[in-house]
Amino acid sequence: MQPEKIGFIGGGNMAEALIKGLTAGTFPGARILVGEPRESQRQALASAYGVEAHEDNRTVVQECDVLILAVKPQLLTDVLTPLADALSEGKLLLSILAGVSTAALEAYLGGAPRVVRVMPNTPALIGQGASALCAGRYATAEDLRLSKRLLESVGLARVVAEREMDAVTGLSGSGPAYVYTFIEALADGGVAQGLSRETALALAAQTVAGAARMVLETGEHPAQLRDRVCSPGGTTIAGVRALEDGGMRAALMDAVGRAARRSEELGRG
Repeated sequence: MQPEKIGFIGGGNMAEALIKGLTAGTFPGARILVGEPRESQRQALASAYGVEAHEDNRTVVQECDVLILAVKPQLLTDVLTPLADALSEGKLLLSILAGVSTAALEAYLGGAPRVVRVMPNTPALIGQGASALCAGRYATAEDLRLSKRLLESVGLARVVAEREMDAVTGLSGSGPAYVYTFIEALADGGVAQGLSRETALALAAQTVAGAARMVLETGEHPAQLRDRVCSPGGTTIAGVRALEDGGMRAALMDAVGRAARRSEELGRG
């Protein structure tokens, strides 16, 4: 079952990524409403995706049966409190607010609101998102299935326990930034060895994309795939040793941990 209308409370980067993914699939822009305070962004979204954009969030909430809360966690009280009465009237609320639990949202809204917590990431903009979701106390099994289908229209989606959501935020929610940094550094290495910037960046980005696709399509552990590239005494194992000497593995693990802890802090306000 597809919702009649989907409303976005907030029209920033993550909202736009989801809107683009939805409209590129099977959901028409004419059935998407967006509440966004910036006039320039309202005009941009309406022009690019054919959505109906409003300055007033209440209009969006009243007209849509599924709402996606896409504002910064710090704005939760200011945005949600004036809408609590309208949101509690049989609406399904998907929240992409980092660190904010379903219990906290339910407390804001009162009654028995149907809430699903979601952590998507920006590659949803090109249909390659990685999202995780969990149901609140009053959300139904059908609510969770519907939410998962919406997210699958923009990439991969996995249902997890809510206690895992901060870890998801640190891994896939923040992960694109780590990968962009890795691609940039890889390309810089190529430039340092004499490649043009354009060639180095193209090769670096495609190398990361191809390696990721190998992991997904073969189902093999990354260590097995890596070992196939590392010939004894060869060039690749020398490069891998440099990464280990530089602490790349530990740095990435620490990045996920720090981002997850920051997600917890945002949830505590």
